[in-house]
Amino acid sequence: MSYPNARETIDLLKALVSIPSPTGNTFEVINYVEKFLSELQVDTYRNRKGGLIATLPGTDSSRHRMLTAHVDTLGAMVKEIKPSGRLKIDLIGGFKFNSIEGEYCQIETSSGRKYSGTILMHQTSVHVYKDAGKAERNQENMEIRIDEVVKSAEDVRKLGIEVGDFVSFAPRVEITPSGFIKSRHLDDKASVAILLQLIKHLKTNEVSLPHTTHFLISNNEEIGYGGNSNITPETVEYLAVDMGAMGDGQSTDEYTVSICVKDASGPYHYGLRKHLAKLAEEYNIEYKLDIYPYYGSDASAAIRSGHDIVHGLIGPGIDSSHAFERTHQSSIENTGKLLHHYVLSEIIS
Repeated sequence: MSYPNARETIDLLKALVSIPSPTGNTFEVINYVEKFLSELQVDTYRNRKGGLIATLPGTDSSRHRMLTAHVDTLGAMVKEIKPSGRLKIDLIGGFKFNSIEGEYCQIETSSGRKYSGTILMHQTSVHVYKDAGKAERNQENMEIRIDEVVKSAEDVRKLGIEVGDFVSFAPRVEITPSGFIKSRHLDDKASVAILLQLIKHLKTNEVSLPHTTHFLISNNEEIGYGGNSNITPETVEYLAVDMGAMGDGQSTDEYTVSICVKDASGPYHYGLRKHLAKLAEEYNIEYKLDIYPYYGSDASAAIRSGHDIVHGLIGPGIDSSHAFERTHQSSIENTGKLLHHYVLSEIIS
C-alpha cells in the first residue's frame, strides 16, 4: 500500500507554520495553499470568508464528502499605543497571556509594512520591579516592545502602526533527530499539511475516489465559524481534521491518530466514529479514542449551522495546545494513513 510521503508532509508543515496567519489575516497562507493546489491542477475556489475549497471528483457524484482543516492561527491585534511607545494587545483565539510571554512577534500594518517585536510583561526587570514574578499576566500588564527607535505614541504612529494592526507570533519550528516537531501553530497547520499531501498523493497516482470529495481549508476556525458554510447539498459526511488534545485524563498522545468521540459541542456521529476506528484496526493504524472537554471544531460549527450531515473529528496528537506545541512524526504518519483509507472507503449511509 502506497501512502502520502511523510517527509514531504513535514517539509510542507514547516513552510505553512512559517507564514503568519492570525485569524482575520490569512490572505498570504491561502495564496500559498492555492498555488500548491494549482500546480497539481486541482480545481479550487474561494468562499466570501476567504477560505479555499478544493474538489476531487469521485465515481459517485450524488453523495459527497467534505474534509476540512484550518490555516488560521492564534494571534493578536494592537489594542492601544501607549505613551511609552509600547503596544497593548487584544488576543485573537482562546489562549492565555502567559503562553506568549517572552515571544518574538511581528506587527503588520494596514499598508503591509512589518515590524518585529517582543511580547513582555511591563514589570519584567527584576532589578526595578520587586513583584515582577507575582504580577498577573493579563492585558493590562503585558505589552509589545517594538524593535524600532520609538519613544512615544507619535513615534509609533509615524511607522504606520495603528490600533487594529495584526500581531503574529514567531513559530520557532524545529524538527528533532528523534522525530519530534516543535512549533507554534501545529494547530492546525499540521492537519493542513496532511490534507495537502493527501491530495498530492491522490492526484499524482491518479487514484480514483468512490465519492466526490471536497477539501475546505478554512480560515476562521479559531473564532468558531470557519467551516459552517459552502457545504454542498450532496455532502453526506463531514470530517474535520484538527489536533488531538493532550493532558491529564486524556488518552491522546503524540504518536497516534486521535479520533474524537465527544467535545464541548457534544458527541460526534457514532457510526462515523466506529467506521474510522474499524479502518484503523483493519490497516494496523495506531489510534486513540478521546474526549476533548474544552474544544470545538469546524465539524461542530457545521452541525450548529443546521447542515444535515454525518460529522466526525480526527487529528494528530498535539502536546501543550494553544501554547508551545509539539507532536511526533509517527502521529503525522498515522493520521495521513487513516485519511487515505477513509477517502477510499464507502460512505457509511
